[in-house]
Amino acid sequence: MTDDDERRSSGRRTTSGDASDALEDGDAPALPEDVDAVREALVEWYEADHRKFPWRRTEDPYEILVSEVMSQQTQLGRVVSAWEDFLDRWPTVSELAAADRSEVVSFWTDHSLGYNNRAKYLHEAARQVRDDYGGEFPETPEELSELMGVGPYTANAVASFAFNNGDAVVDTNVKRVLHRAFDAPDDDAAFERVASFLMPEGESRVWNNAVMELGGVACGKTPTCDESGCPWRRWCHAYETGDFTAPDVPEQPSFEGSRRQFRGRVVRTLGEYDELPLDELGPRIRVDYGGEYGREWLRELVADLDDDGLVEIEDRDGETFAKLRR
Repeated sequence: MTDDDERRSSGRRTTSGDASDALEDGDAPALPEDVDAVREALVEWYEADHRKFPWRRTEDPYEILVSEVMSQQTQLGRVVSAWEDFLDRWPTVSELAAADRSEVVSFWTDHSLGYNNRAKYLHEAARQVRDDYGGEFPETPEELSELMGVGPYTANAVASFAFNNGDAVVDTNVKRVLHRAFDAPDDDAAFERVASFLMPEGESRVWNNAVMELGGVACGKTPTCDESGCPWRRWCHAYETGDFTAPDVPEQPSFEGSRRQFRGRVVRTLGEYDELPLDELGPRIRVDYGGEYGREWLRELVADLDDDGLVEIEDRDGETFAKLRR
């Protein structure tokens, strides 16, 4: 097993555009019919605001490969300075190939970037690009996997982010997202089919960045759905039910009694009715409705959902009614 495989042992990649794009029964029971809306919401969320890592501003395969190898055992925040220092010292793949390997290893050690064999593999990969590919990087995941120390995940990342020529990525974070959002079963083949189905054709660069950003920012082991403005809340099975378990989150997080849990109950309950007045909605979402958790509390809750575009509120005949946005 390569270092890349060790880091992404639960990660896989799929091939878009072939039979794997087809879903099978039970693959994603909570996936809505309007898949285009799901895709557009995620991409718009990502493009509006995302973590500004410098390697996201380049399409140079060498620079992207360096970032991917460095990220294998180092927090991304610490990778930034090391990545910039590395490229200042060896700005091109040919300059890295010509460097003394001991200098590359020393750099790796000095910057606390994990196992030194990753530095050796990166140096050897640079020599392969120089000697076997005439200094030009191969562009497909299959060819990139031939480079020393480049496993399937890193090959797909370079193909996606440098050449927009990658497959749908399925790592641990993506599995968590697909399981929570669309109730995808904990099955590698099912995850692959769902990921491949969702990725827009020819959009691996933005899509893989976006879905990994969603898993890393909004849908971590402890999700921050509202705080991060998750773009899939209106469809998300976990958000609706309040069950945020996932393949890598075997125990239910503490959402009992949380605001997020009651938001999910409101959405689920309104999904069963055309509309409800607040005083009929309240007892359906909590048994102790009234007093501290009465109409004012509920109105604030549905107002938040209104702001998020999930619920409509209407005052009529002296009562306040709530219904889902369609």
